Amino acid sequence: MRLIIAAIKPFKLEEVREALTAIGVRGMMVSEIKGFGSQSGHTEIYRGAEYAVNFVPKVRLEIVVPSALAEQVVETIQSTARTDKIGDGKIFVLPVEAAVRVRTGETGEDAI
Repeated sequence: MRLIIAAIKPFKLEEVREALTAIGVRGMMVSEIKGFGSQSGHTEIYRGAEYAVNFVPKVRLEIVVPSALAEQVVETIQSTARTDKIGDGKIFVLPVEAAVRVRTGETGEDAI
Protein backbone atom coordinates (compact mmCIF):
# COMPACT_ATOMS: atom_id res chain seq x y z
CA MET A 1 0.00 0.00 0.00
CA ARG A 2 1.04 3.58 -0.62
CA LEU A 3 0.11 6.90 0.97
CA ILE A 4 -0.11 9.66 -1.62
CA ILE A 5 0.01 13.21 -0.28
CA ALA A 6 -0.72 15.97 -2.75
CA ALA A 7 -0.84 19.74 -2.24
CA ILE A 8 -2.88 21.36 -5.02
CA LYS A 9 -4.63 24.62 -5.83
CA PRO A 10 -8.05 24.76 -4.10
CA PHE A 11 -10.08 25.38 -7.27
CA LYS A 12 -8.77 22.10 -8.74
CA LEU A 13 -10.11 19.93 -5.90
CA GLU A 14 -13.44 18.89 -7.43
CA GLU A 15 -11.89 18.13 -10.82
CA VAL A 16 -9.19 15.99 -9.18
CA ARG A 17 -11.77 14.20 -7.00
CA GLU A 18 -13.87 13.31 -10.05
CA ALA A 19 -10.84 12.03 -11.98
CA LEU A 20 -9.68 9.89 -9.04
CA THR A 21 -13.17 8.45 -8.53
CA ALA A 22 -13.23 7.51 -12.23
CA ILE A 23 -10.07 5.38 -11.87
CA GLY A 24 -11.35 3.58 -8.77
CA VAL A 25 -10.16 5.60 -5.78
CA ARG A 26 -12.79 5.04 -3.09
CA GLY A 27 -11.83 7.64 -0.51
CA MET A 28 -9.50 10.44 0.46
CA MET A 29 -8.88 12.92 3.25
CA VAL A 30 -8.87 16.63 2.40
CA SER A 31 -7.44 19.50 4.48
CA GLU A 32 -7.15 23.20 3.80
CA ILE A 33 -3.54 24.26 4.27
CA LYS A 34 -1.25 27.23 3.70
CA GLY A 35 2.32 27.06 2.52
CA PHE A 36 4.97 28.37 0.19
CA GLY A 37 7.57 26.96 -2.14
CA SER A 38 9.01 28.41 -5.31
CA GLN A 39 6.03 30.75 -5.39
CA SER A 40 7.20 32.46 -2.15
CA GLY A 41 3.91 34.27 -1.60
CA HIS A 42 2.79 37.48 -3.28
CA THR A 43 1.54 40.98 -2.54
CA GLU A 44 -2.08 42.14 -2.49
CA ILE A 45 -3.81 45.47 -2.04
CA TYR A 46 -6.61 45.71 0.52
CA ARG A 47 -8.39 49.01 1.19
CA GLY A 48 -5.59 50.92 -0.46
CA ALA A 49 -2.77 49.31 1.55
CA GLU A 50 -0.35 46.84 0.02
CA TYR A 51 0.62 43.83 2.12
CA ALA A 52 2.57 40.62 1.65
CA VAL A 53 0.88 37.24 1.61
CA ASN A 54 3.68 34.89 2.64
CA PHE A 55 1.61 31.71 2.76
CA VAL A 56 -0.51 30.64 -0.20
CA PRO A 57 -3.74 28.67 0.34
CA LYS A 58 -3.64 25.07 -0.89
CA VAL A 59 -5.61 21.85 -0.43
CA ARG A 60 -3.89 18.74 0.91
CA LEU A 61 -5.12 15.35 -0.29
CA GLU A 62 -4.18 12.15 1.53
CA ILE A 63 -5.02 8.94 -0.29
CA VAL A 64 -4.08 5.36 0.61
CA VAL A 65 -4.19 2.97 -2.34
CA PRO A 66 -2.89 -0.49 -3.24
CA SER A 67 0.69 -0.28 -4.53
CA ALA A 68 -0.43 -1.35 -8.01
CA LEU A 69 -2.70 1.72 -8.30
CA ALA A 70 -0.25 4.31 -6.90
CA GLU A 71 1.43 5.29 -10.18
CA GLN A 72 -1.92 5.79 -11.92
CA VAL A 73 -3.18 7.94 -9.03
CA VAL A 74 -0.06 10.13 -9.17
CA GLU A 75 -0.39 10.54 -12.95
CA THR A 76 -4.10 11.40 -12.61
CA ILE A 77 -3.48 14.03 -9.93
CA GLN A 78 -0.59 15.51 -11.89
CA SER A 79 -2.48 15.80 -15.18
CA THR A 80 -5.73 17.02 -13.60
CA ALA A 81 -4.25 19.57 -11.17
CA ARG A 82 -1.80 21.08 -13.66
CA THR A 83 -2.39 24.69 -14.74
CA ASP A 84 1.16 25.19 -16.10
CA LYS A 85 1.60 28.12 -13.71
CA ILE A 86 3.85 28.40 -10.67
CA GLY A 87 2.30 26.99 -7.50
CA ASP A 88 0.54 23.97 -9.05
CA GLY A 89 1.67 21.89 -6.05
CA LYS A 90 3.60 18.79 -5.07
CA ILE A 91 2.91 15.04 -4.79
CA PHE A 92 4.64 12.70 -2.35
CA VAL A 93 4.38 8.90 -2.24
CA LEU A 94 5.17 6.97 0.96
CA PRO A 95 4.91 3.30 1.92
CA VAL A 96 2.14 2.26 4.32
CA GLU A 97 2.91 -0.57 6.73
CA ALA A 98 -0.61 -1.27 7.96
CA ALA A 99 -4.21 -0.11 7.75
CA VAL A 100 -7.17 -0.99 9.98
CA ARG A 101 -10.84 -0.18 9.43
CA VAL A 102 -12.07 0.88 12.88
CA ARG A 103 -15.70 -0.24 12.42
CA THR A 104 -15.05 -3.79 11.17
CA GLY A 105 -11.47 -4.55 12.16
CA GLU A 106 -10.52 -5.31 8.55
CA THR A 107 -6.78 -4.93 7.90
CA GLY A 108 -4.44 -4.32 4.99
CA GLU A 109 -5.91 -3.55 1.57
CA ASP A 110 -9.34 -4.72 2.78
CA ALA A 111 -9.35 -1.72 5.12
CA ILE A 112 -8.93 0.80 2.33
